[in-house]
Amino acid sequence: MSKSLPYSMKDVHYDNAKFRQRSFFKVITQNMLTSNLKRECVKCSTGKFLMLLMMCGLAYLMLTRMSSIHPSTDGTAKNVGGQEGAKLIADGSGRLRRLWRKPPRLPPMLTPDEITSRNRSLHNSGNLDVGPNWKARQQRVKEAFIHAWSGYKNYAMGYDELMPLSHRGVDGLGGLGATIIDALDTAMIMGVDEVVREAGSWIEEHLPERIDGKDQVNLFETTIRVVGGLLSAYHLSGGEKSGNASQNGTKPAVYLENARKLADHLLIAFTSSPSAIPFSDVVLRDRSAHPAPDGLSSTSEVSTLQLEFNYLSSLTGDPKYSLESMKVLEHLKTLPKVEGLVPIYISPHSGEFSGENIRLGSRGDSYYEYLIKVWLQNQGSNWTYLHNMYEESIRGVKHLLVRKSVPNGLVFVGELPYGPQGSFSPKMDHLVCFLPGTLALGATKGITKEKAMRENLLSFEDLENLKLAEDLAKTCFEMYSVTSTGLAPEIVYFNMEGESESGPGGGNKDSKYVNDIIIKPADRHNLLRPETVESLFILFRITEDPKYRKWGWEIFEAFEKYTKVDSGGYSSLDDVTTLPPQRRDKMETFFLGETLKYLYLLLGETNVIPLDEYVFNTEAHPFPIRGASRKQ
Repeated sequence: MSKSLPYSMKDVHYDNAKFRQRSFFKVITQNMLTSNLKRECVKCSTGKFLMLLMMCGLAYLMLTRMSSIHPSTDGTAKNVGGQEGAKLIADGSGRLRRLWRKPPRLPPMLTPDEITSRNRSLHNSGNLDVGPNWKARQQRVKEAFIHAWSGYKNYAMGYDELMPLSHRGVDGLGGLGATIIDALDTAMIMGVDEVVREAGSWIEEHLPERIDGKDQVNLFETTIRVVGGLLSAYHLSGGEKSGNASQNGTKPAVYLENARKLADHLLIAFTSSPSAIPFSDVVLRDRSAHPAPDGLSSTSEVSTLQLEFNYLSSLTGDPKYSLESMKVLEHLKTLPKVEGLVPIYISPHSGEFSGENIRLGSRGDSYYEYLIKVWLQNQGSNWTYLHNMYEESIRGVKHLLVRKSVPNGLVFVGELPYGPQGSFSPKMDHLVCFLPGTLALGATKGITKEKAMRENLLSFEDLENLKLAEDLAKTCFEMYSVTSTGLAPEIVYFNMEGESESGPGGGNKDSKYVNDIIIKPADRHNLLRPETVESLFILFRITEDPKYRKWGWEIFEAFEKYTKVDSGGYSSLDDVTTLPPQRRDKMETFFLGETLKYLYLLLGETNVIPLDEYVFNTEAHPFPIRGASRKQ
């Protein structure tokens, strides 16, 4: 004890003899010698005779128990003088020793203060740590990142993405070197200085001219990957502290200058639209914008720009980026919803939702994610309406979209493709696996569950959402373990009571959930997506339950086994249900920017990028929370 109480027992003398067990024979003889029985018995001859008879009887019983001569199985006596007899005599004497042996001495009784001191010393000695070597496993993830980068550097440097099987690069995101910028802050967090130098040098030499000269880019993808990656790199390289200091060659100001330059080009998507909803595409070289071919924008895309533009305004002191992007959320606040849920398409011409398709997968997912994250980023601002919208939407999810599978009761989130009056679809994209992490963040605001409980910060609804987060995380993990490769498909369907889906399973007949999950032929591919490991990372940080690390490690091992390309890089898969799986010639930028980053953080120290001080954008680029006091 650190401080003894007035009634502390540390000065009490503990006599071990007081607690020593006495033999039954000693108890009987002591009582006989000390009780009145002795005095009464010796007064008459009958009593003397009875005592003598009892003692003779006891002696007879003892002698018969340790007798060394036993009848043999054939009816003849054993040869006592031979080896067998000697063995029997020894055995009999052993029995005698066991009969008269002393009881074992009990360990010394410790005072309460001594017990506390002993427990503390055991804990500090590290004797209780018998779990896996997470540091070594984290190093394996770092090595995987270096391997992925080596393939990109050798065959695709300057292109958006690596094609690891054909050893070449491809520009699928506008030609701004997306992999370089997506991977940069991952390298900073992992401490891979060589990659930081290579990426920083390329950005400084090539990115400015590409921003001015490239053709069409998608507003959403360019914002979350390139603007977000540059802003995160600026912060992690110490830009907010010194502005121009760097240990790895490139000054932090280079990252901020390029982020601002690119954002100035992207603003045309907002300012040229007739409504608060921006156009989906921008032509960089002539600073023009236009809608998608069908004239619509994705709801998730227009509402997943605000973390980046808010942070840029904070760094530059220019409010225009924040003002333009926040007009979108302010407008969405005014539109009619279905219990907080919104359709996945919206028109930039009318500013109204289009269609009734409601889902938390593609085109809907990060709308819900950014409601809580933008609020977390700017706590203390007048944006509390975002938190209210988030809470309403989660109630709608629980009421309208959450179901359980049969026969084993996996909790999943389905879709309403024809709105609330239409039929329910038990379809769940892997993209929906962002939701467990978002629910956990919304419940505790990034602090651990234990601390939130201790400080009485969790409402009943928070606890309910945290339970849902854990249930959904298990479902997302089982989407991996149900397949032959241990890797999840892009989309699954669930069997429900009275509405069984037809189609093959994942191929792993040992999985308990092989009859709950259906994987259709068109949905069997795996793109190295990060959403499940993202949620495992957040849930581990918040619940401190080591099973999330275990699950993450199993997923990483499957990536290593089936997607690693010997010459460098990792490939997507065409079919996760067959062995060996057919590979797809593509390494997405988010494998370096998100998947490996979240795995590295999951297996590492919990004080690195703490969740109550940072918020991750939807591409896993961490931004500091305004007003949070950072320990790093």
